[in-house]
This record gives sequence, structure tokens and C-alpha cells, in this order.
Amino acid sequence: MKKYCQGTKCHTYDTSDRKRGTKGNKVNQTRTLSTYTYGNGNFCTLGCHNDWWSTHGTRAIEYVGRVHEPVILTEENGWQKRYNCDYYGTDDVNVPQYIEVNMFTNAKRPIGGNNE
Repeated sequence: MKKYCQGTKCHTYDTSDRKRGTKGNKVNQTRTLSTYTYGNGNFCTLGCHNDWWSTHGTRAIEYVGRVHEPVILTEENGWQKRYNCDYYGTDDVNVPQYIEVNMFTNAKRPIGGNNE
């Protein structure tokens, strides 16, 4: 099944790959999506992504949930998953591929589980 660009104005942009029909009966059509896409594979160009956002962005935020208070990062929740630079080129199975690094203290700890 073909996947089409979700841009609200995609069909209005006059490019040769949007033209369909026989000579004298040409019309512009929304693009089908290819390898290079934007917005998680929903838009053919950043312009189409921005067109959609201009039309539907506020409604989407209201539906999903608007942030009403600031999100606060603390030492307790300031851990970030990062690639372990010591992992590259080692044969030691005890060296984890990924670790967690605290953004405040720069403390490091291994990640539990399968470590991926």
C-alpha cells in the first residue's frame, strides 16, 4: 500500500513529480513517500511538515496533553544512557556496551538487563 505525504498543501506545490495526467489534462497530486522523509515518515519535505503543524499543531498538543508546569531535572532523575567508550575494541564480556551517566555529578553506572 502506498503511503502519501500528510502535508495539508503538498498538492499545491508545482513540481514535476507531483504532475499527473495526459498532455492538456495535467493535475497536481500529493506525493507518495520515498526513502527520504520527515516527521517519522509522514511528510515528503520539511515544508509539508511545517504546513501540517501550522494547521493542526495546537489541536495535537491539546489532544495529547499540554505541559502546564516546568519539568525539573534533578540529580535523582538526571541519568542519561550513553555509549561506553571503554567497550570499543575489548574482548572483556564484563564491560557494558552502554552505561548511564548522571548529568549533574558525571557519575557512571552500568545499565541492567540486556544492555541494548
